[in-house]
Order: sequence, then C-alpha cells, then structure tokens
Amino acid sequence: MNPSVNVLGKELQECSKDPLTGWYRDGCCNTDSNDRGMHVVCSIVTEKFLEFAKSKGNDLITPAPHFNFPGLKPGDRWCICARTWLDAANNGVACPVNLEATHEEALQIIPLELLELYAE
Repeated sequence: MNPSVNVLGKELQECSKDPLTGWYRDGCCNTDSNDRGMHVVCSIVTEKFLEFAKSKGNDLITPAPHFNFPGLKPGDRWCICARTWLDAANNGVACPVNLEATHEEALQIIPLELLELYAE
C-alpha cells in the first residue's frame, strides 16, 4: 500500500497519538470510502471551535467511550471532518491546522489557500 499524501503533496504525517485520533485510530488523518465525514483535517482545537461544533450537533467535548473517544479540550490535535472545519472557517471560528498531517482528500472540500491561512 502506498503511503497517504498530505495537502502539500508529501507523505502524510502523524496528527496525534494522545489523544489517539484518525478514522482508523492510528494517529493519522487517513480515510477511506466508509468515512462519510472525511475526518482528514489535522486541527489543533480551540474552545471557540469546540463550542461551535457542539452548537451544530457535533459534540467533540463529551467523552464517548463506546466510540473510543476521550472528549477533546483546547490544544488537543484531532482529525476533524473537512465540512465541519470549513463551516467553522466560514463562521470565523476555524482552528489552526497542521498541513503536513492533513490528508489530501481535504482539498476536495477546502481550498489549499484557506488551509494555509490557518497553518500552525
């Protein structure tokens, strides 16, 4: 299997092992056709972003052990759904992103220029 590629056209880097993130819970923002939410944007979540996502019905704060989800706090790195991140950007509350750890599939939804504005 070929290594996954990031938005910069290079090998995808790790996003977070603590908390353990990713569609596959492998620490990387890898994806496949079953990942309808496209969890591909490696973000450093902020309180404003977490509150925004929760207000839209995407509670990333409350732990959900049955999904192996620890609940996030500001400063955590997490593979965020591309549409959620874009929605937050359009509302002025997008969180910083790690371009090296953001999967190239994010570019299907988010222009690279917009991601670059939020690069850490």
